[in-house]
Amino acid sequence: MPEESCGSSRNGDGVPPLFIDHNAPRTDAVDLKRIEAAVRVILDAVGEDPDREGLLETPARVARMYAEMFAGLHSDPARHLSKVFTEEYDEIVLVRDISFCSMCEHHLLPFTGKAHIAYLPSGKVVGLSKLARVVEEVARRPQVQERMTQTIADMVEDRLSAKGVAVVCEATHSCMTMRGVRKPGSLCLTSAMRGAFRDDPKSRAEVLGLINREA
Repeated sequence: MPEESCGSSRNGDGVPPLFIDHNAPRTDAVDLKRIEAAVRVILDAVGEDPDREGLLETPARVARMYAEMFAGLHSDPARHLSKVFTEEYDEIVLVRDISFCSMCEHHLLPFTGKAHIAYLPSGKVVGLSKLARVVEEVARRPQVQERMTQTIADMVEDRLSAKGVAVVCEATHSCMTMRGVRKPGSLCLTSAMRGAFRDDPKSRAEVLGLINREA
């Protein structure tokens, strides 16, 4: 099937898409009508009128947003790492500053930031864009940043049989900046080290130095 298609499919706003990304996570497993009904209940519960003009289409918009934000629940991000290339390269491969937006499972508020992925190949390398795709799909789930970081590291280690894997994520959490303690500018950093990056202090220091190096 071609990478680009001008079929009859439409996006959430009723506009035909310019292309169809066949690697995108599925959203058809989400019960949009149930989400719409729940949003109407919430609006009513907080004292709003879900039937006023400005809110009439809000439940449908929120339903489509949740289908998009949680699409990673219905996909296997590790599939992007199935296509590898034989390469006798045994130094660090690092992709920095992979942007992501995920949803905190405690308050269903977004946390946004960057992921940095490094690995030590053992005769196999993967396309760099595939690492970004893994981050994108793992992020599209309700979760905590700690689990997200570990999940990405485990997938890279398992599928590439890498001698070492390092994943560092840094993010700002809406549940800390817009509610509760309300501390804008606070940053959460998490890391997951596997293999040589966990066991060898020199390798760990080297990869962290590359991740923290100014561009």
